[in-house]
Amino acid sequence: MGKRGRRSQSQLLSALTKKQKKHLRDFGEEHPFYDKVSKKEAKPQICQLSESSDTSGSESEADSEPEQVSGYHKLLATLKTVSEEEEEEEEEEEEDSVGDEANVNDEDSGSDDSVEEETAAESAQVRENRIFAADPEGRDGAEPPGTLQAEAPEEFTDAKHESLFSLETNFLQEESGGDCPLQTSQDPFLQHVNKELKEKDIQAIATNPKITHQLKWPILGQLVFSSKCQKVETFKPPKGVDLKSLHLQKPLETTWTKTNSQFLSGLQKPSGPFTPLQKELFLLMNSYRDVFYPERTALRNGEEIRQVYCLHAVNHVLKANAQVLGNNSRRRSQKLGVGDDDDFRDQGLTRPKVLIVVPFREAALRVVQLFISLLEGDSKKKIIVSNKKRFNGEYGSDPEERPPNLKRPEDYEAVFVGNIDDHFRIGVAILQRSIRLYAPFYSSDIIIASPLGLRTIIGAEGEKKRDFDFLSSIELLVIDQVDIYLMQNWEHVLHLMNHVNLLPLDSHGVDFSRVRMWSLSNWSRFYRQTLLFGALPDAQINSLFSKYCVNVQGQVAVRNVPMAGSISHVLVQLPHVFQRMEAENLASVIDSRFNFFVNKILPQYRDAVMSHTLVYVPSYFDFVRLRNYFKREELNFTHICEYTQRSAVSRARHFFLQGEKQFLLLTERFHFYKRYTIKGIRNLIFYELPTYPHFYSDVCNMLRATTSGEEAAWTCTVLYSRYDAQRLAAVVGVERAAQMLQSKKNVHLFITGER
Repeated sequence: MGKRGRRSQSQLLSALTKKQKKHLRDFGEEHPFYDKVSKKEAKPQICQLSESSDTSGSESEADSEPEQVSGYHKLLATLKTVSEEEEEEEEEEEEDSVGDEANVNDEDSGSDDSVEEETAAESAQVRENRIFAADPEGRDGAEPPGTLQAEAPEEFTDAKHESLFSLETNFLQEESGGDCPLQTSQDPFLQHVNKELKEKDIQAIATNPKITHQLKWPILGQLVFSSKCQKVETFKPPKGVDLKSLHLQKPLETTWTKTNSQFLSGLQKPSGPFTPLQKELFLLMNSYRDVFYPERTALRNGEEIRQVYCLHAVNHVLKANAQVLGNNSRRRSQKLGVGDDDDFRDQGLTRPKVLIVVPFREAALRVVQLFISLLEGDSKKKIIVSNKKRFNGEYGSDPEERPPNLKRPEDYEAVFVGNIDDHFRIGVAILQRSIRLYAPFYSSDIIIASPLGLRTIIGAEGEKKRDFDFLSSIELLVIDQVDIYLMQNWEHVLHLMNHVNLLPLDSHGVDFSRVRMWSLSNWSRFYRQTLLFGALPDAQINSLFSKYCVNVQGQVAVRNVPMAGSISHVLVQLPHVFQRMEAENLASVIDSRFNFFVNKILPQYRDAVMSHTLVYVPSYFDFVRLRNYFKREELNFTHICEYTQRSAVSRARHFFLQGEKQFLLLTERFHFYKRYTIKGIRNLIFYELPTYPHFYSDVCNMLRATTSGEEAAWTCTVLYSRYDAQRLAAVVGVERAAQMLQSKKNVHLFITGER
């Protein structure tokens, strides 16, 4: 009965469908629908199975010998085993289709996990690929929760990782050190989240005017503290900073010094674990005020600032998660019904706490690498990082892809380094000594995304497939390199700010007894800390900071005035004629500028003598308006914008250089992304002052690209109004700008390059 019995058993099982197998497991018999009715009375078929087919292994052989197991139970156990094997085979096939990433090479991944951990990570990736297949290009994000649960409830569970990274089912480990910082009342995190507002406080924030106070710090310079509360609290930075006094969560006290060593090694006398700039910035961040720092440049201090805001973000997440896990332990140790539920209010309406907005994938890659470094440090035990290989493949870059002969300015090389794709989003879950990349948004602690990546998920009003509930409980919003979004699409940033901290449309399985009262009252925006880092104090960025940053702790903005403008970097001998136009209000500036240019400036350049005229236009909408006007007037012109194809750009540059086209319209965004040197310029018109002050000197210095004896005939005309005070000060300096705006004369002349 050995081989023949097993063969007949396998034939019996293989003849059954999945539904028949399930029905056999549940009810012990086949469904009557599948009964075969024959005229002859068939003898009952008895299927005897070998004892080795029972793979449960829960009892020893000695215990199982005296007990007689029925053939039905043996068949049922074997059926269960076969179904499990089929599921494992399906999972293996799916993992192979993703890319055979389960076979991990430790030498390639550096600090990757063991083979078992990586295999589990890849199986989670397969599930997430099924869930978050937003598009075929690898864009990672969260789909609306209703469709997820309706379409794939089993995949959404992600049993291997949801239990590992779930805040509800885990408890605080003793080694995580969560008892020290979270028990002290001096911890700024606890002071911030436990602060209780009343209805009158909310009304005061909505109606009271801002109270400001100026203070000068040694490194940051002039600071403006502002608040809508009764009193503006200011403080000065201490001379020395001790890590223990900053209430950093473990292991950050030990890992920060190593992570930040590259910046400390360059200092002559390092006074602590921070550079002087980092120390002052972190003191402001750790006070949970909104911060606007408009002097972040990719060349000088970009990475230095990234280090410190990543430290603050990880510190905030570790403290928040430690509070939740600690309360889980307390609730487990207490008897049912004992204790006040308000003692355990430690969460928001959704899990994501931190949103980091960066412009390119390369910046997201560096942020995640900093997270790993901050949690790992120099400890011998590596942390678990799920989906690390996939992340490095999608967010990394190949150095050979960049043309070797491409020569661009240093600031361009620093901004456009690595992978410069601007459409991405990724969820990161952090729990004790584990990091999960590509976590579903509603299971993430930190979301790293670009404005475009978030815009495609948030959607617009009226769209069926849109979701923004994951932004409802953001407690820390970091917008890095905010000036670059002016060159991408500023509307995406405003759209994002309008959807942060709104009440969610679905509960998403939250335990309302654990949600903080101010979150239930829809007051989350008054507790959200916003950190803005950019390269310039543009009016649109200032408007965003004053309109959307309503933190109850107050706001701090760095307001240093430029004493010397970028006009001092113009190397060619050139007369600069600044012509002021009058506008009744801010809304009429656009039309006033266009009419002034058409009626006063353009007639001077219509003569054929004034050929080779470049018109620099910062706004794309102004560019379209001028292009259409030039076409109607049938002027001899060509144009280059960020959407122009490469062949058309080459033709336009050639026609302009040869003098076949009298005018060349050039957009600022094209100059930002390409930095081509336009040859053949003799006359230069700035339709509006540049957004970046150094673009003014860059474009002016293009005149020396072709020198053929016409230097004496070069001209430069600049249009400005009293609403361009900030840009004017950045170009000519604050003192000259004040004189030009207050003067009764509308025309001012500067000459550069004089020996």
